[in-house]
Amino acid sequence: MSAVALGGDLGIEAAVDLKQQLAPYVVQAQPLVLDARSVQRVHTASVQVLCTFVRERQRAGYDTSFADSSDTFRDAVRLLGLTAQLGLSAAPDQHQNKVENPA
Repeated sequence: MSAVALGGDLGIEAAVDLKQQLAPYVVQAQPLVLDARSVQRVHTASVQVLCTFVRERQRAGYDTSFADSSDTFRDAVRLLGLTAQLGLSAAPDQHQNKVENPA
């Protein structure tokens, strides 16, 4: 099993780098764990990259999961309605919403 740390900044300017970081893992057959525990900034473009990545691995029959994720990351994914697509738990938030501008 491989693990990939996503880093603290998944802003719009990080989307291309994120895509390049994940590209080698699209065809890796072994299970992959994404670690989003350090994510403090999220933009829809980076979440879109993650959704496409997870979907492509699913289509190939490869397992992809999240080991951990920050409240910021979970809030952004939840607000975008992509919890199920990324395989994150749908547990209700226990913290105040930390996303500044979800639009």
